Amino acid sequence: AVIGDGAQIYPQCYIGDDVEIGANSVIYPGVKIYAGCKIGSDCIIHANAVIGADGFGFAPAPDGSYKKIPQTGNVVIENNCEIGANTTIDRASIGSTIIRQGVKIDNLVMIAHNVEIGKNTVVAGQTGFAGSVRVGEGCMFGGQVGVAGHITIADKTIIGAQTGIISNIKEEGKTLLGSPAMDAREYMKAYSIFRKLHKR
Repeated sequence: AVIGDGAQIYPQCYIGDDVEIGANSVIYPGVKIYAGCKIGSDCIIHANAVIGADGFGFAPAPDGSYKKIPQTGNVVIENNCEIGANTTIDRASIGSTIIRQGVKIDNLVMIAHNVEIGKNTVVAGQTGFAGSVRVGEGCMFGGQVGVAGHITIADKTIIGAQTGIISNIKEEGKTLLGSPAMDAREYMKAYSIFRKLHKR
């Protein structure tokens, strides 16, 4: 492992083989960083976060059991990122799970294998990203958002709390609500009608 100048490593952390931690980063107590993961400079990783655990990959066998698919990639967290307490970022099956520069992630967020979170995106607590999601730059996620696998989300997308994303978001700068997600204004119009249905 390589630890940069001025980095702070608090008690009860685990730093695996070939891990790199950049200058002036702070790793709070109980953080686990698995082998081969790369942490940039000026990052903060809060207590009990797990960086680089295996992605959730299993192949069904003829007898109904599941065979584990080796997860051979890593996690790369670029400079000036903050990762909340008890957040988990899984290693890629092949290649890297990537958290781009300036990303801020709250507590209790789940990021699956091969996800890429774009520069300066912010993610509130209890949000979950399924495998191979691609998030653009400057996006904002409210709490408890769920994102299905293999979805691409355009730059500057704003996603309200508890929204469910099940298809690609292609247009930049949209604000979305609901599950499945829809334009926030359309959602509010539909919800205003829904609230009155019992009176008809």
